[in-house]
Amino acid sequence: MQLADLAEQVLDAARMAGADAADTLIARGTSVSIEVRKGALEHAERSEGIDLGLRVLMGQRQACVSISNDSKNSIVTMAERAVAMALEAPEDSSCGLADADQLAADWDVDALELFDGGDAPAAKDLQCWAVEAESAALAVDGVTQTQSAGSGFNDTSLFLAGSNGFRGGYRRGSYSTSCVAISGEGLAMERDYCGEARSHLIDLPKGTSIGQSAGERAVARGGATRPPTGSFPVLFDERIATSLVSHLVGAINGSSIVRGVSFLKDALGEQILPSGLSLIENPHRPRVAGSRPFDGEGLPVAERSIVKDGVLQSWTLDLATARKLGMQSTGNASRGVSNPPSPSMGNLALTQGKYSYDDLIAQMGTGLIVTSMIGSTINPSTGDYSRGASGFWVNNGEITGPVNECTVAGNLRNMLMNIIPANDARGHLSRVVPSLLVEGLTIAGS
Repeated sequence: MQLADLAEQVLDAARMAGADAADTLIARGTSVSIEVRKGALEHAERSEGIDLGLRVLMGQRQACVSISNDSKNSIVTMAERAVAMALEAPEDSSCGLADADQLAADWDVDALELFDGGDAPAAKDLQCWAVEAESAALAVDGVTQTQSAGSGFNDTSLFLAGSNGFRGGYRRGSYSTSCVAISGEGLAMERDYCGEARSHLIDLPKGTSIGQSAGERAVARGGATRPPTGSFPVLFDERIATSLVSHLVGAINGSSIVRGVSFLKDALGEQILPSGLSLIENPHRPRVAGSRPFDGEGLPVAERSIVKDGVLQSWTLDLATARKLGMQSTGNASRGVSNPPSPSMGNLALTQGKYSYDDLIAQMGTGLIVTSMIGSTINPSTGDYSRGASGFWVNNGEITGPVNECTVAGNLRNMLMNIIPANDARGHLSRVVPSLLVEGLTIAGS
């Protein structure tokens, strides 16, 4: 059955069960994944399925139920249970579907290029990609073994429909290859990785380049020592610099603002990044994982400035959080089949700087380049920040060797105000964030 027809069946069942209003999200997908080790197949998995999610509203009460069976009897039972649950739920004046005049009226899914239209790769082809990656990693001098190498394919079709009249769906795909390489032996072993994913197969890098990058990164970490303790500049490598922006994104999420657990809860209209830096959300970038034609409540999505010239412009809101704050939704509702909508951000781009990665290394004098982080102790209300890190030590503008077993600490509000971006962001990612240099962080090492 076509997803649109199935959605109508679900909404009809909700009406028959007595729901005042309802919406449904249906997801049908196929995924294939292959893992190899020592050139041999280690794990193969293929899954196909359909998930139906239903949200019903009874006045100011709501409930969500999901099933993985599209039979008529299962749909009727799901609707009846959802209504029964909603009647027992607490009242929430902020819940409710979008009004008809708020809904997205038109969009161009083809322009987003979320799927290349190709058939799922054969398992032998996926295995070949993974073997290529593993072989390239093992060919790097100093790599002793690989932890894993794998490749995969995902094809998902989504359809959203509501009793408010919204109807819309789209299909997205993803191809991926990854490798984890290990250098050294015993207690001297070090591990690093490389992974790539694309919506179009033609854009996916060859497994050989992925494996080689993983191997070189693992070898570069060999012989790591602990850095000194003190206050030093820290350069967050492009691979993990996104984590700093993610903390900012979490702090301006409508859910955090409503609960009052955000270190930026009073910062709307204030400067939170250095002058000249902007953070832009663009849900219409083609061939990017975070793109979409409408949000999880059927509202239109559009490019917006989250931070402009360093100044925070808006929160990230869905309908419920917008109602609680007396504002309008920013078209950022996201949802799964078993959950109600909640605010979420997709494609982001931070203004790139005028300096190269090497320029920032030379500028920082003596300090730490962070290429990997583990653990997280972050106070969302105060922004106090502490994370385990590893990477490379810089002395007088030159990398002197790898370091590990250290902690980087500071306060996110201060850190964000003092970032210096490089110009090395990768444009194909959903979050385009360059390496970021932050002055005066506390490093706990030897």
